[in-house]
Amino acid sequence: MVPEEKTSPSITYKQTGVDIEAGQKVVDLIRPMVKRTRTARVMGGLGGFAGMFRLDFNEKLFKQNYRDPVLVACTDSVGTKMLVAIRMKKLDTIGIDCVAMNVNDMLAQGAEPLFFLDYLALDKVEPEKIAEMIK
Repeated sequence: MVPEEKTSPSITYKQTGVDIEAGQKVVDLIRPMVKRTRTARVMGGLGGFAGMFRLDFNEKLFKQNYRDPVLVACTDSVGTKMLVAIRMKKLDTIGIDCVAMNVNDMLAQGAEPLFFLDYLALDKVEPEKIAEMIK
């Protein structure tokens, strides 16, 4: 006798809280903003799973001619200032503050900011609100 195979009911991304359509809408809304920050050193396009950045020092892509370059990376957030921004209904300051905190951390190490990676932790994807934060 062959044991009966048990199957699990299938589940969608949306049922787990991942709204791919809303995520794509965010990408569409922020595309013009992100495009303005593009330089010759950026490779790839918007919406991928990773950022790519050229490190060809012989092409004079950098402000300085580095001899023994070191990449400096940092991650910082706006922290509880997000709560204030939500209460004030003033989300367009969040992105500015987040970039500023990270750039300041890099400058404190004597580094030249080269690129910025984002991370938003939210309980719900609301494309217009996210675009306002990134603005």
